[in-house]
Amino acid sequence: MRIFRKKIKTQIAKNKKKGIPDGLWSKCPKCNQLIFNKILEENLKVCNKCNYHFPLSCWERIKYLVDEGSFVEQFSNLESDDPLDFRGPKSYKEKLKEEQKRTGLKEAAIIGEARINKRNVALGLTDYRFIMGSMGSVVGEKITRIAELALEKKLPLVIVSGSGGGARMYEGMLSLMQMAKTSSAIGKLKEAHLLYISVLTHPTMAGVMASFAGLGDIIIAEPEALIGFTGPRVIKQTIKQELPKGFQTSEFSLKHGLIDMVVNRKDLKEVIYKLIDYLS
Repeated sequence: MRIFRKKIKTQIAKNKKKGIPDGLWSKCPKCNQLIFNKILEENLKVCNKCNYHFPLSCWERIKYLVDEGSFVEQFSNLESDDPLDFRGPKSYKEKLKEEQKRTGLKEAAIIGEARINKRNVALGLTDYRFIMGSMGSVVGEKITRIAELALEKKLPLVIVSGSGGGARMYEGMLSLMQMAKTSSAIGKLKEAHLLYISVLTHPTMAGVMASFAGLGDIIIAEPEALIGFTGPRVIKQTIKQELPKGFQTSEFSLKHGLIDMVVNRKDLKEVIYKLIDYLS
């Protein structure tokens, strides 16, 4: 029975942490759930645990909202100028070039014609990635042109807004005048009794919300999107009062009559189609 008296050398294997390839998982910023990216994509980038709606690029929104291959972009050649010769840590021209390279967009809005369940629509979208989706001269011009195209072709207009930056400070007064310009274009649609559906996503704020985004015949918002003119922190500091729970969220806005519907992303295409079918 020598085997029991024999000293046996044991070697404890060290656990080697296997590296997980990047880009396979995303973490929900609301509930901290780790979500496999393939599952997240299948669920239209909505957390399957807490229903958090991840921000989307304009191209992702087109993919989820309109019939495949139906979007035809218009006026894609428009680019911002630098009317004030704006200088800061970076010049406005440098900022624009950086954003164009980073996002692959020329500006913070894209517009065109598309089909939703085979119904023709005029479509505009702002993209939060490009200087927070702020509205300068080109964004205002594009929104105006898509409204004019809808008027010319007698199409329902759908604009999806995700603009947290409001008017673009780099362009000064020229950016502020886009509020009146886009509002006037939407007003002509109303005079012609053409349907305009405004879709608000997180965040839709400031000059965008105070102009074309707030003028829809039907205003729809994604769940828990931040909606308003200025942020709750600034308002709280200004009025020196505690704000109601959920202040400026989609649900709060619906309860107080600012918007008409809160719609989950997976239902958005069908809801818009039914509204167009019923109201056009």
